[in-house]
Amino acid sequence: MAFFEHNSRSIVKALTFRCIILISDFVIIFTVTRRYDITFGLMILSNFSSTILYFFHERIWNKIHWGKKIN
Repeated sequence: MAFFEHNSRSIVKALTFRCIILISDFVIIFTVTRRYDITFGLMILSNFSSTILYFFHERIWNKIHWGKKIN
């Protein structure tokens, strides 16, 4: 039985991970800057680009069979 992960699963995983990162980014950036405008601007830019990169990273790893065990 071969392992396959649909694109939709990778998208949901990426989005849920981004939610965790958004919260931590907000806390860290706001603690440093004490400004909402800079905080939200950096959060939007950083998390949009990171989500796209994570999606492609996940799809590439899905094609690598190393570490997968087929029952």
